[in-house]
Amino acid sequence: MNETNKIALFIDADNAPARKIDKILSELARYGVVNIRKAYGNWTNSCIKPWEDILHEFAIQPVQQFDLTKGKNATDMALVIDVMDVLYTKQVDVICLVSSDCDFTPLVTRALADGKYVIGFGERKTPSPFVNSCSRFLFIDEEPAEMATPEPAPKNIKSDTRLMNLLRQAIEAVEEDDGWARLGPIGSHISNHASFDQRNYGFKKLSDLFAAIDLFEMKKTNGSAIWVRDKKRVK
Repeated sequence: MNETNKIALFIDADNAPARKIDKILSELARYGVVNIRKAYGNWTNSCIKPWEDILHEFAIQPVQQFDLTKGKNATDMALVIDVMDVLYTKQVDVICLVSSDCDFTPLVTRALADGKYVIGFGERKTPSPFVNSCSRFLFIDEEPAEMATPEPAPKNIKSDTRLMNLLRQAIEAVEEDDGWARLGPIGSHISNHASFDQRNYGFKKLSDLFAAIDLFEMKKTNGSAIWVRDKKRVK
């Protein structure tokens, strides 16, 4: 991603932990400059006071939305309207949504259709449709672990059929005739194909993830380039 990209950050304060905002902004700095920073909620509600306490520190604009009808979330509607307004009136390259609410999935697909890169942040309870719809999604649970290693990798990681298929398909898409594929193009293919971040599985680097799975073999050439091959290709 271009570090000069313009990023619009939208926070669903009702459905996201405030204590991780510094980690969120640090992650977004890898993609560009966060020009728009808004947090939505009913600020008369004491449950979102942790967000209220940090608004000025991180230059986040609070957007007040009263609970007009019991059981109806007016905050979501206000956030969606503002995102659509930004899509039509502002020059932004990246849309970032901080929420664990699956209701924003259609908004993500709309932003993607408009050519935007969409980054999502939420807790592990976030429904998979929202997670999978984003260009990239990172979990920000309340435990004190760093975002780079949100939780230990499960011992049965290779039983994750979706992940294994994703890795194998990426290798197959960029492999050479002998089945070996460079790690860089593998990562690029995965990023273009699905919402994925190896840190959500407990690995800082993609190479660490491959190394932890005995279904793949790895090698280095010229002392730096990393290559990966599916062991199924070995005859």
